[in-house]
Amino acid sequence: MIHETAIIHPNAQLADDVSIGPYSVIGDGVVIGRGTRIAAHVSIEGPTCIGAENEIFQFASIGAKPQDKKYAGEPTELWIGDRNVIREGCTLNRGTQQDKGKTVIGNDNWIMAYVHIAHDCIVGNHTVFANNATLAGHVEIRDYVTLGGFTLVHQFCVVGEYAFTGMGSALSKDVPPYIMANGAPAEPRGINSEGLRRRGFASETIQRIRDAYRLLYRQHLSMQEALATIEARHRDLNDIQRLVDFCRSSGRGVIR
Repeated sequence: MIHETAIIHPNAQLADDVSIGPYSVIGDGVVIGRGTRIAAHVSIEGPTCIGAENEIFQFASIGAKPQDKKYAGEPTELWIGDRNVIREGCTLNRGTQQDKGKTVIGNDNWIMAYVHIAHDCIVGNHTVFANNATLAGHVEIRDYVTLGGFTLVHQFCVVGEYAFTGMGSALSKDVPPYIMANGAPAEPRGINSEGLRRRGFASETIQRIRDAYRLLYRQHLSMQEALATIEARHRDLNDIQRLVDFCRSSGRGVIR
């Protein structure tokens, strides 16, 4: 399962059925779980912990030190969960002590070619990053988000659950759950209704999310007025409360 040309550090910990392709380099402090497949010419530096049944394609750089001038060799980490697909040429960096000390990738993510995930990012579960999507440091991407190709995300931005960005979008503010955003700078373009249907949202729930979107973006209300009206109309629906709570807790402000 390990090609004779691969270089494996003696302190690396690999499950018995891990596959390592030609000329890949697995460094000190790397842990790789069962069923994970590493293609040719992959570099994995530690401390990095990779879970089970991941597939990492050729020329990916995983766990390299952060691109941060303040970084001075501290022992920071990269954590990757289970069943992720990480395609050709992706770069995933470790964290910094100025923030969480780790970069975290959850489970069941589809990360396409040449994606960059910088230091201290938190990526949830079931996300899709199209080719060349780029996260700056300290970004949070929540569950079921889809980032279109060449999407750029500014430092400290948060993208909420089930959000969707179009090709070439540039995010400098937070994107609330369910929202479709596009442009540079990105602007709201509606709700991700097709994505919600695919994830099993009922038609009535999608309609209520659409109503909340209109109040937030189309009625010329202040943020406080819009959120208060949304709560008054839909206080019994947890999916709507997720949107309200996100907007109220936003650190960078939400796109409008």
